[in-house]
Amino acid sequence: MIESELSAEIRSAMRDLCSCYPSEYWRKIDEARGYPEEFVTALTEAGWLAALIPEEYGGSGLGIADASIILEEINRSGGNSGACHAQMYTMGTLLRHGSNEQKEKYLPKIASGELRLQSFGVTEPNSGTDTTKLQTTAVLKGDHYVVNGQKVWTSRVQHSDLMILLARTTPLKEVKKKSLGLSVFLVDLREVNEDELTVRPIINLMNHETNEVFFDNLKIPANSLIGEENMGFKYILDGMNAERILIAAECIGDGRWFTEKSSSYANERVVFDRPIGQNQGIQFPIARAYINVEAADLMRFRAAQLFDEGKPCGKEANMAKLLAADASWEAANVAIQTHGGFGFAAEYDIERKFRETKLYQVAPISTNLILSYIGQHVLDMPRSY
Repeated sequence: MIESELSAEIRSAMRDLCSCYPSEYWRKIDEARGYPEEFVTALTEAGWLAALIPEEYGGSGLGIADASIILEEINRSGGNSGACHAQMYTMGTLLRHGSNEQKEKYLPKIASGELRLQSFGVTEPNSGTDTTKLQTTAVLKGDHYVVNGQKVWTSRVQHSDLMILLARTTPLKEVKKKSLGLSVFLVDLREVNEDELTVRPIINLMNHETNEVFFDNLKIPANSLIGEENMGFKYILDGMNAERILIAAECIGDGRWFTEKSSSYANERVVFDRPIGQNQGIQFPIARAYINVEAADLMRFRAAQLFDEGKPCGKEANMAKLLAADASWEAANVAIQTHGGFGFAAEYDIERKFRETKLYQVAPISTNLILSYIGQHVLDMPRSY
């Protein structure tokens, strides 16, 4: 694919910014189980996380194809955009379904970085991917809602000012369709009382800030509701294609980082008086990993093109995410094999990136659920779950 002049400029600018945060920076953050505050601040101040916010609200108004390059380049540089990527796409629910008052109040501050909207409260321990079965409730009482329940895998809540929250406003047994009765809220975490919301960090394989969140009679203003009450599930689904495309781009960035590291090491490492890259057992897996990353890249841009044209792209967005996640995971395994014992050494960064890219086999949607979607909605086979 021949990129536009703008796309090339974005790549160049992102590489310049990311060069200020080399692998040593990310390694130290990972070792400390810390948050890359300095990097996220620099990214925000440069306006990159406001790429998808329209210019009228202080953003860049880019299409998703160009926006995806931003996240790709972060991961290709050896960084981890998972620390902040939701700031780019989570605001889509507010942008597409919020009131004019809500958009004018929050979007300019999100664009400038004054407010962070990186947290997305959807998944629950007893429902998982079966979102319609979630049990967190929001009950309207006068001029406020009272929220009770629990969320899990709620990422970046400790580094967010705002949270998009999905809760049930009508009991499941009282709705005609199970997808009804759910509502979306924009929760201002700065105004929450400590006894109403408890956050418990979940220590995990990769250094990813994610949490259990407990709501205990949390009171939020009635005007926190986004869009129409009971229609929230549709609003959440509306943003999934953007998320799929952007995550695919991150995986492509990871895949390219792995293949570049692998091919470079294979050329430099000499065993039995020859570079190991001369051996087909090393060379061929790297070449195949490269090919698969490039193929996934084409699907990423195909999905992005359809999205930017306002056309249906559920099939393409899901396929892009699956292909890219699989390609990056394959490239990660090849990198470990190519580096041998050094692949497990922290100083080479392979093991860190190996852990980070594994996440996308499972989240934000598992590859198996994508296969179910394609099987049912594209190939017209019976629902498998």
